[in-house]
Amino acid sequence: MDIHNRVFRSAAESMDIPEQIDVEGLEDYLEILTKAIFQAGLSWKSIDAKWAAFREVFAEFDPKKVAAFGESDIERLLQDARILRSRKKIEGTIENARTILALDQEFQGFKNYLRSMKAYSQLSSDIRKRFKYVGELSVYYFLFRVKEPVPPFEQWIKTIDGEHPRMKEMVEHARLKNPLAAR
Repeated sequence: MDIHNRVFRSAAESMDIPEQIDVEGLEDYLEILTKAIFQAGLSWKSIDAKWAAFREVFAEFDPKKVAAFGESDIERLLQDARILRSRKKIEGTIENARTILALDQEFQGFKNYLRSMKAYSQLSSDIRKRFKYVGELSVYYFLFRVKEPVPPFEQWIKTIDGEHPRMKEMVEHARLKNPLAAR
């Protein structure tokens, strides 16, 4: 391994670059989507530090349980200092759990929904319409993490305004581990 790869790998590991996962259930989809939403505009490290509490308060991201949350649950979460207390993002997570369940039923599997579009651009647009507080960056992060097809990072990033060094690091880290990732 050359020095660049050793230095990059060391830096990437110290930054806790999110890994791609093998999805085992709807809980995984809701968790990754929720993490994308709560990380938006914030330090990924600050959300990572609180993630165990997020998992606890959102019932391990069981979509059926989260979809049943009501106003008293929202108020409880808004009082819990262990998580980021954003009413909009909390309400969005609850609504997104309901959407995942509906799509899972409509398409006889949520993965079938994710693979129902002919192109990434169609899927991205549809996800942004159906789910709360999900932008283009969150869609790419979500699909990449759950190992769904995404465009090559270098092409996709040209379509997104602003700098996104963490996304680039995440993709590069995945490529070091699996040269076919994000291609």
